[in-house]
Amino acid sequence: MREQLTALRQKMQERGVDAYLIPTTDFHGSEYVNDYFKCRKYVSGFTGSAGTLLVTADEAWLWTDGRYFLQAADQLAGTGIGLMKEKEPGVPTIEGYLTSLTASKDFRLGFDGRVVDYTAGKRYEEICPAIDYELDLAGEIWEDRPQIQPSEIYSLPESVTGESAASKLSRLRGYLRDKGADCHLITSMEEIAWLFNLRGSDVENTPVFFAFALISADDARLYVMDTRLQTTDQVTVLPYLQIFEDVKKIGAETILLDEKVVSYALIKSLPPQIKIISESNPAALMKALKNPTEIAATKNAHIKDGTAMVNFIYWLKKNIGSEEITEISACDYLEKCRRAQEGCFDLSFPTIAGYGPNGAIVHYDPTLGEGCTLKAEGLLLVDSGGQYTDGTTDITRTIVLGPLTEEMKQHYTLVLRSYIALGCAQFPAGTTGAELDKTARKPLWDHGLDFNHGTGHGVGHILSVHEGPQRIAETGTACPLYPSMITSDEPGIYIEGSHGIRLENEILCVEKENGSYGFESITLCPFDREAILPELMTDEELSWLNGYHKRVCDTLLPLVDSETGRWLAEVTAEIRR
Repeated sequence: MREQLTALRQKMQERGVDAYLIPTTDFHGSEYVNDYFKCRKYVSGFTGSAGTLLVTADEAWLWTDGRYFLQAADQLAGTGIGLMKEKEPGVPTIEGYLTSLTASKDFRLGFDGRVVDYTAGKRYEEICPAIDYELDLAGEIWEDRPQIQPSEIYSLPESVTGESAASKLSRLRGYLRDKGADCHLITSMEEIAWLFNLRGSDVENTPVFFAFALISADDARLYVMDTRLQTTDQVTVLPYLQIFEDVKKIGAETILLDEKVVSYALIKSLPPQIKIISESNPAALMKALKNPTEIAATKNAHIKDGTAMVNFIYWLKKNIGSEEITEISACDYLEKCRRAQEGCFDLSFPTIAGYGPNGAIVHYDPTLGEGCTLKAEGLLLVDSGGQYTDGTTDITRTIVLGPLTEEMKQHYTLVLRSYIALGCAQFPAGTTGAELDKTARKPLWDHGLDFNHGTGHGVGHILSVHEGPQRIAETGTACPLYPSMITSDEPGIYIEGSHGIRLENEILCVEKENGSYGFESITLCPFDREAILPELMTDEELSWLNGYHKRVCDTLLPLVDSETGRWLAEVTAEIRR
């Protein structure tokens, strides 16, 4: 059993807490968090980006999604913590499990209300006789907890953002007037960064800064750690944690906020008489609808990213078998290729590079093991992306390193067909991601196959590689797909103990001539023809693939050296049956 678990239980006993809950987020509801907020990782040892730990006096369970089932099972072995596989048959939800524990009227649940959203907190309230939401017990036992070193906040030029912060604030205030809201509380760092055209580096691979914002008709308050940021005519800059005191004194009659994002502690601090209008933050949809400047900049970033990917894949295929290459050294070389491109200042997330059976672990982290050595056979799944001064990229390619089985080729071709099915979909206005998800999965369903993750997520503009409000998945969201949204298209097949295949491009939603909506692939990188069985593809699918490869070659050929260019021309040549 982990020492951290024992220490946490001792604190629970001292505070009279029967169960303690630790989610994977920060004060802002973020998916990716600063090391300071990795309490769940500290206590459990599980390093995935999603999961909730619940500890009682004699049990401990971690809930996580299908991306992490294999990784979590491995990392939790021997810790005294069991795995709850979310949405699997017979697996209770956290709420269901808590309900089974609360027969006692004295049952007390504890958590840090600053990192639990209000919607979840209300559910726990309904289940548990008593709640203590002012407990950071994990922080109390974490003696060498990393401290936050706030980054410098910097501004983006309008040549990249396409709109001034003043214009964005004006649009936001118009929305507040329409809703009858006196003020608006924003806690999402991505939305704050977008709204004010500011960026930072407080979270690894995501250019955001710790901040809260309180917006009214005549005032915009920005609460930040970076004391160097100056107050302007448009914005009043205040100390970061002052928000927790200021919300207690809000004089407004109505406030707009998103209860699924704003923390339980912040909303509990609001004056009791204030009326809450709970809706998705308007800035979430505003930033998802990219303007022409953002779209053009992002497309330019993808040209550079495609160049980096082509250089990497050619290097890998040329050298595999003749020199030692590991998963980690492959990641390092890909990062070197990216950073050689103008304006690349970071990765957009840690690179996933899974060789052979490791590719079947959806969010495999090669740094957790020794980074196995690649051989001149089988498949390497590489999911990666870059942060450029003109856009954020996210791409997955599964690369042939040598001889494949027929099953591997069949699976690769089916995943490619699944990608094309979504990429070529045409649909009416109002269509949601849940409806489009079925289109992507059908080529796999027809062969009794599926994958246990979403098909697509929104991508930010020099922001988080994962953003909403749109999402293409079986559950999806209520938000339909609109023209100018950028989303990923990333189906896969994962065979435990054998191989994993995922193919991913970013796709731009566009309006077609007939008034329907569709997609344009803006990622530029060839698919691996060595794994494609053209006899399994329709004429329409082959036509799309050949047209895409021609565009990749025409765009990238002038940007690579002659040797790489000859290879690129060969791998993008027309594929026939």
